[in-house]
Amino acid sequence: MIILKTERDLEAMRPACRVAAQVLKETAAFVRPGVTTREVEEFAAERMKHYGARSAFLGYRKYPCHICISVNNEVVHGLAGPRRLEFGDIVSLDVGVYYRGFVGDTAVTVPVGGCSVEAQRLLDVTRQALWEGIRRALPGNRVVDISRAIQEYVEGHGFSVVREFVGHGVGRSVHEQPEVPNFVDGKPSPKLRPGMTLAIEPMVNAGGPEIQVLSDGWTAVTKDGSLSAHFEHTVLITEGEPEVLTCTDEDNGRWTPR
Repeated sequence: MIILKTERDLEAMRPACRVAAQVLKETAAFVRPGVTTREVEEFAAERMKHYGARSAFLGYRKYPCHICISVNNEVVHGLAGPRRLEFGDIVSLDVGVYYRGFVGDTAVTVPVGGCSVEAQRLLDVTRQALWEGIRRALPGNRVVDISRAIQEYVEGHGFSVVREFVGHGVGRSVHEQPEVPNFVDGKPSPKLRPGMTLAIEPMVNAGGPEIQVLSDGWTAVTKDGSLSAHFEHTVLITEGEPEVLTCTDEDNGRWTPR
């Protein structure tokens, strides 16, 4: 069942998304050469507590961390630990918070100090693919219009879209219906209606789309060892242009509807 949010729901969900965006922004700024992924995790957890929120991921299906930290060829669901970040790494940070009964969900991939030209191109293409999908998040369109826009943009730039993980509805729960694939899967596709809130999140590999999950049971990596990037926003379908609930000041400069 797809849950349409009322204006009263959104009065609580908008602040939850702003908290998620702020925690992500501050955590991304904390990333630098020499820090461990556990230190990044602890910093994010402290910022959530500061804002009166809690992690939407910790304990979800027994996930053991407050945020997902995925480095280089790690696609999603990376675990915090003793790994020390090095100059030139790229790090995907996925933040989900509960605040006032609702979830805000957002992600970004950042370079550690700097990165190669090819890695930066991967980040740029994945970020723009997210916005290409958001532009199609219009009432009367279907989920597949978002999926097609992301896939065509990514593959048009020589990269590949991960198939095993998809975007999703979000609200009182971290995962709601509908699924939002980043590719056209040929399945029936729901029509977009005002009040739907979607976590749109392209996961893009520099090489092939195939992934595998490590022995920790969580960390997904590219099968060919290529780099991977992940960007995500929580988006509200309105009567007109989409409202990006997790939009930051930096994003506002990139957001041009249609």
